[in-house]
Amino acid sequence: MNPVRLCLSAALLCFGTAALADTQQTYGPELQGFDYPHPVKRFDFTSQGKPVSMAYMDVAPAGTANGRTVVLLHGKNFCGATWQGTIDVLTKAGFRVVVPDQIGFCASTKPEGYQFSFHQLADNTRKLLASLGIEKATVMGHSMGGMLAARYALSFPAATEKLVMVNPLGLEDWKAKGVPYATIDQLYQGELKTSFDSIKGYQLKFYYNGQWKPEYDRWVAMQAGLYGGPGKEIVAWNQARTSDMVFTQPVVYEFGDIAVPTLLFVGMTDKTAPGANRAAPEVARTLGNYAELGKATAKAIPGARLIEFPGLGHSPQVEAPETFHKALLEAL
Repeated sequence: MNPVRLCLSAALLCFGTAALADTQQTYGPELQGFDYPHPVKRFDFTSQGKPVSMAYMDVAPAGTANGRTVVLLHGKNFCGATWQGTIDVLTKAGFRVVVPDQIGFCASTKPEGYQFSFHQLADNTRKLLASLGIEKATVMGHSMGGMLAARYALSFPAATEKLVMVNPLGLEDWKAKGVPYATIDQLYQGELKTSFDSIKGYQLKFYYNGQWKPEYDRWVAMQAGLYGGPGKEIVAWNQARTSDMVFTQPVVYEFGDIAVPTLLFVGMTDKTAPGANRAAPEVARTLGNYAELGKATAKAIPGARLIEFPGLGHSPQVEAPETFHKALLEAL
């Protein structure tokens, strides 16, 4: 039956149909068809001998400008759009906010062959900011974006006003702790099986401590729509290679070299540990203990300030936006 007719006859049934449609929506390989909260612009450049295009949002202050810029870096299972609430809070506080989708992710180019590294993505991000005339910015990353933000601060300290990491990956070396390596071919086969239900199941277990809210569905559907769309093979291929990047390029050993003011936000119930499903049970149980990892990281980074959120998980900015944003604005 036509969903519109259902809407006319029963509002409750319409709501259920709309929710179902959202979980089944598919998007193009550069997230064509998904609505970003602000206009998406393109930064076209050459990288590794290939023309690539980085999608980004550049959002002006909504109130009185304070002359400062915040760059928001998404996680591996997220996109720039996931920062929607944070963008609104920061721009109202007078910040200019730049939100890129990294090459290989979301609305940006999915290269067939590309040497993914945090050094490369940091350099791409620096080139984007330079093209916008931004000489110095606060760089804030969540999840994988936290690893990238740390690499950016290490690579470009003079261009980094502050480093902010929100439940970053890479606070431990999973390989060194006993997680077996998976080849890119193995990772690719796993990525091809990704679905709305598998994404939601993973996030429910590791991100949100078993507590789900309906508003999380939009971000799961965003990722599932990429994996299920007409470019699903190239999407899965890029995701496999970036998973290898996350696993094999730990930044934890360089935390002592970070020389910029650093804020570390940690939802303490987070259990995220890429590859833990490949590890022996006795190893897996020791991984992703963010309540301890956050404290150890704050001690390792000179002068770092740790802000903890008891009862919150991997994405405190999504799970408890008011609590998170109040702490963020006070810290900035």
